[in-house]
Amino acid sequence: MTELRCRKTEIQEGDAHTERSQAEPEPEPQTEGPDEAVRVSSGAGDDAPQQRNDEGEEEDGEQKQGDSSRPGASGKTSWRSSTSGFLQRLVRVFFGCLAAVACGVLYAVYLSTYHDRKFWFSTRQELEREITFQAGSGLYYYYYKQLLAAPSFERGFYELIIDNRTVSGQTINAVERLSLYPELITSFVYRVTGSQDIVEPIYFYVGAVFGLQAVYVTALFVCSWVMSGTWVAGMLAVAWYVINRTDTTKVDHAIPLRDNWALPYFSCQVAALTGFLSNNICSATEMFCYLTMSATTFTFLLVWEHSHYVLFIQGLCLFLLDSFDLVPSRKMADIHKVYLSSLFLAYLFQFQNPTLLSSPLLSLLIGSMLARYFQLFSVFVSQQKMKMGPLVARVMKLFLHFHLVFTTGITFSYLVKKLIPVSEGDFILKFLEVKFGFNTTTDFVTNLLLCQETLQSPGQDLFLRLTQASVLPFYFLVLTVCLLSTLQTIYRRLSGQPMKTNLRLEDGRIGEQPEVIYHVFHTLLFGGLTLLFDGMKYLWTPYVCMFTAFGVCSPDLWMTVFKWLKLRSIHPVVLSLILSTAVPTIIGFSLWREYSPRVLADLSELQEFYDPDTVELISWIRSQAPVAAVFAGSPQLLGTVKLCSGAAVTTLPLYSDINLLRRSEDSYQVYAMRSAEDIYKILTSQKTNYVIIEESICTELSLNKGCRIKDLLDISNGHVIYDKGEIYSFSKHGRFCHEIKMNYSPYTNYFTRVFWNRSYHVYKVNSVISFQY
Repeated sequence: MTELRCRKTEIQEGDAHTERSQAEPEPEPQTEGPDEAVRVSSGAGDDAPQQRNDEGEEEDGEQKQGDSSRPGASGKTSWRSSTSGFLQRLVRVFFGCLAAVACGVLYAVYLSTYHDRKFWFSTRQELEREITFQAGSGLYYYYYKQLLAAPSFERGFYELIIDNRTVSGQTINAVERLSLYPELITSFVYRVTGSQDIVEPIYFYVGAVFGLQAVYVTALFVCSWVMSGTWVAGMLAVAWYVINRTDTTKVDHAIPLRDNWALPYFSCQVAALTGFLSNNICSATEMFCYLTMSATTFTFLLVWEHSHYVLFIQGLCLFLLDSFDLVPSRKMADIHKVYLSSLFLAYLFQFQNPTLLSSPLLSLLIGSMLARYFQLFSVFVSQQKMKMGPLVARVMKLFLHFHLVFTTGITFSYLVKKLIPVSEGDFILKFLEVKFGFNTTTDFVTNLLLCQETLQSPGQDLFLRLTQASVLPFYFLVLTVCLLSTLQTIYRRLSGQPMKTNLRLEDGRIGEQPEVIYHVFHTLLFGGLTLLFDGMKYLWTPYVCMFTAFGVCSPDLWMTVFKWLKLRSIHPVVLSLILSTAVPTIIGFSLWREYSPRVLADLSELQEFYDPDTVELISWIRSQAPVAAVFAGSPQLLGTVKLCSGAAVTTLPLYSDINLLRRSEDSYQVYAMRSAEDIYKILTSQKTNYVIIEESICTELSLNKGCRIKDLLDISNGHVIYDKGEIYSFSKHGRFCHEIKMNYSPYTNYFTRVFWNRSYHVYKVNSVISFQY
């Protein structure tokens, strides 16, 4: 257990000093009486520390006079004590860093072993290994292979930015459209380090992802350590993270997904931001946190297309801190510089991506800066006047500030979208209207996204799992204490009271630490989004583990509770120190006793994952289909086809591109009740040579009938009849995927079956129509 903070002894500058000087009366020139001296010396105001310092200086002067006969004694004693304290801190930091790195390395080894046991990865052939990349994520690994197969890195990069071999009839910039910088960097490192003779490309790729997961848990460890002051909190955070692996990461089944590459950088950014917001750090540590935050913010924006939305939520948290005057303006200005510079660099590296210009993060930054600029030159709402006046006046000015910031931001976003049309923004707005019940639609793409599990509300099983792992009950306890203390701090700031930066344990004010306040807002906003979208749990649950571990291991939290309870039977400082050690020890022992056998069982059990039908399909495509053939099918299957065969496809498994989603809707029409002629026209318009029909989609049985692909198509095509609350599908044509298997005209006129097995039927789209009756 160690302290990572360099203590400072100043009171927060600026408005706090101004308000205190205004509140204090002018001192009398005459000497004060005994009663006044007693009152001043025993007061609870900010003059008491100053008086103690003066007394300390007098005592130091007397000590110096007394020690004048021993000139070297005092210097040697202070030097020895400072050296001893420095060595103790160094040893504690060393062992804490060692524990953090050990947790990260052990987690990476655990993931590698579990992955090999689950997929029999080391015993599979190359094709079978690639098929294990599920949910269409293998598409990203295809580009990694293509970069390594190119004669040079420069040639491979050029082929990616002018790619006409992926989507039929289109030339795309794959680096921009698919955020392929992880593959670019990994392939470059693989070439430069000469790893061709040491490790296979697929192991190098998988190892890079698992290494980033080690960085992920190490950053969570450090973040909890920095906030609580003890690295026991970091170990507890990692333990909860591993136990709740189902709800903290998707790396188990879809390694190449963008969020598996991006979230470790976001975790490092949050850890650096936590240290940067702390009042009790030295200037060197603050600069290190600032540089780390700058690098990780830019990288996070670069590798994931949805990262600016995540940073927007983080920006809202920081905006609240700034609005309530809970963090120095200097630090907020530095954070704004980090955001703006990262957005600008990401905009350039992503080939002038217009989405970043219309991102809500940039609108929030512009709104905040313009509002601050307006307030500096406004007579009514200047920055100084915002912090003056009674409580009601301050609250009204605060609401006026909110209105000014968001109005300016929304106006900026509207103007940008008018100047640079971005179809994504309108589509997201339409999706949210349907999601929250403000509108209804028959649009296939909107309903398809609404039916995605990650965009639906989470079930009760998520909260049951978190409760069984004991993290959720303690989370609510920690959140309640920190939230109430934060609200007290906000009330004091609105009332004009200063905010101390040299907090002591006996103060019992955990809500006055800026890093704690940020994480309270962080977990509340991301938790609220998790209640709406199940996929947000991968951003919320890891920080639930970290935040809870910090709380139960923090003496400040227990001292805050005892301060409220006015505990006097036992010394509250001693009791808080005891509980901050005993509670995590008990939790850790219980977790070890219950979950260590399960974790070891996951590593010892050999699981079976084999998909012979898909292997047979890919083998046929490799051996029988022409090299220039174009395949149509579901986006997830086409991602696997592209990875394993390199053939061109009609669409890609990318849900953030509205144009590709529209092409996916056309490819899905083979499961609708459409005529053979209609399907033929759709497929030939996409230059399709072969269409793959999946039995799992054609004969899908689900309790939620409204979310089956064929149901969504029937609703979109108007082939639905409502009768007494029941939904029936009706059309003059049968369902295409069923009718084509009957092998009769007119289906045989347009299509010829060339391959089939239990799961897939492949039909060739005839270039010359033969009319058979």
